[in-house]
Amino acid sequence: MKHIQTKTDWKQIASEVVQGRAVTKKEALHILQANDTEILEIMNAAYVIRHHYFGKKVKLNMIINTKSGLCPEDCGYCSQSIVSEAPIDKYAWLTQEKIVEGAHEAIRRKAGTYCIVASGRRPTNNEVEHVIGAVKEIRDTTDLKICCCLGFLNEDQAQRLAEAGVHRYNHNLNTHVDNYESICSTHTYDDRVDTVEKAKHAGISPCSGAIFGMGETTEQRVEIAFELKRLDADSIPCNFLVAVNGTPLEGQKELTPIECLKVLAMMRFVNPSKEIRISGGREINLRAVQPLGLFAANSIFVGDYLTTAGQEPTADWGMIEDLGFEIEECAL
Repeated sequence: MKHIQTKTDWKQIASEVVQGRAVTKKEALHILQANDTEILEIMNAAYVIRHHYFGKKVKLNMIINTKSGLCPEDCGYCSQSIVSEAPIDKYAWLTQEKIVEGAHEAIRRKAGTYCIVASGRRPTNNEVEHVIGAVKEIRDTTDLKICCCLGFLNEDQAQRLAEAGVHRYNHNLNTHVDNYESICSTHTYDDRVDTVEKAKHAGISPCSGAIFGMGETTEQRVEIAFELKRLDADSIPCNFLVAVNGTPLEGQKELTPIECLKVLAMMRFVNPSKEIRISGGREINLRAVQPLGLFAANSIFVGDYLTTAGQEPTADWGMIEDLGFEIEECAL
């Protein structure tokens, strides 16, 4: 007698997640391994969870690259690393005035969160004070939420940023612990976890995610999602590798648009109440199916990334409106 495989009821699982059940690693892996023909059912189920926690709201975030290049780390994916030959702009710190100007540009782009990012291993105390000066002025003149991404922190630096009014600190895990040595040798996976924990201890909301498509296995993608759950990351950026020419990962291409959608859905099932953000590589990797990503994710970056271009803000606004979604207003 021919065996008939039972079809997975993704929407039923989503309903159970909304009621408080945690998915298993086996179920999360099943999402990534599902037949591509099931993608609409998977995204519909992910939307059940997304809508329960976030309704039709979409959070917009904008990045400012306050220090570009000149980084001593050898991260293979990064155009700003010491091993990169990518032709990017390299400059030391922007002035506080420029950083504050960027905040007002974020508001014009309808972003609610402004991300102050600097290349490098870790900031000096003077560099932290430089950022704090800009943060205080932004907090005094806008309702923006502020996220910083400055590299590794010590406890004192994390505490000072928290006291200045930094809402979030971004420090991505980037990849699975067992894949880490293949992309970086100048620091460890545990170093990155340590900074996430220091930010949390200081009372700053942790923002941590990964870059998918860097040689990790499907099983490791699931492990990453569960590690972020363990760390209780409030915001989870899902980046998809942009294999920039001149970097060690130049030419690497692993993900199809549908695989990217499955990653976003899996992340929503594993971390149901958290902000899931479609981040770097969205336009290049998701391409024509970008709108579908928002049925799992509730957040995107608007405008350009650190060294790669994003699409025009008006295109993102139009995409959100066409879906019947709403941009979350800037408010504390």
